[in-house]
Amino acid sequence: MDRAREAEPTMPVAAVARRLGVAPATLRTWDRRYGLGPSRHTGGKHRRYGAADIRRLELMQRALLRGASTAEAARFALAAPVTDAPAETAQPVRAEPDRSVARRLRGAALAMDAAATQRLLAEAIADAGVLAAWENVIEPVLTAFGAGWHGAHSGVEAEYLLTECVLGALIRATPLLDEPRNSRPVLLSGVPDERVNLPLYALAACLAERGIAAQLFGTPPPAEVLAVAVRRSAPAAVVLRAQRSTVADGRLFPRVSRGRQRSRVFAWGPGWVHTPLPEKVELLPGLRTAVDRIEYVLLGR
Repeated sequence: MDRAREAEPTMPVAAVARRLGVAPATLRTWDRRYGLGPSRHTGGKHRRYGAADIRRLELMQRALLRGASTAEAARFALAAPVTDAPAETAQPVRAEPDRSVARRLRGAALAMDAAATQRLLAEAIADAGVLAAWENVIEPVLTAFGAGWHGAHSGVEAEYLLTECVLGALIRATPLLDEPRNSRPVLLSGVPDERVNLPLYALAACLAERGIAAQLFGTPPPAEVLAVAVRRSAPAAVVLRAQRSTVADGRLFPRVSRGRQRSRVFAWGPGWVHTPLPEKVELLPGLRTAVDRIEYVLLGR
């Protein structure tokens, strides 16, 4: 190893995990099972990630978000040529998507081109992460479809296609965590009779990117079933989403917060804004705030 390479800045597993948005345990699993681990050694027994190591992990993440299995993604990352330039000079893995991505996504959906729609969604998530892709691409296009397209003779069928493609993309972007950072899950559900559930899938995917496991009810169960699910799973936190004020009922919260092991309870979605909430229920205004707040409450960071 030459002196220039020895002088190159390296990163410990915790720092790399934060950079990639995964749990440190996930990185250790990838190292143990697939050989995608740190190649540098400090003066002691600790091993640290160099720039090339991090680039391989970034390649693996992109392959996973495009639908590859973990083993396939690892083989791709190990086989790909990477440079050993300092990480500080590399292009960031997750840049903010530009507006043209949203325009192309809208055009693909309106043309009823499912393959192009799926490809654009996968690329936006792989390049920017779920949170930025949702805020800058997915949500604006979904909102525009919901508001109607002026001068267009079609649109409802395209909205259905886009919704299904977004659902599939978010599910593919939500990996099963071998060793999540939270010991008890976060339970995510819409309130009974709520029909809009894509934001819950986005929240689950964002939490998974940060190594936080969630239990998601995409189809909201009746209140009594939800209460039983909370008692049996003893989640660390419960998030109930209401898109419409007509289905937001604050009386639901006492039913899901009973039991010996108390959970933090959050209300999320515009339906709750003008609905009286119990004292200990915290209102989450948006996806970014929801992800940050849940991570802080569960893990203190």
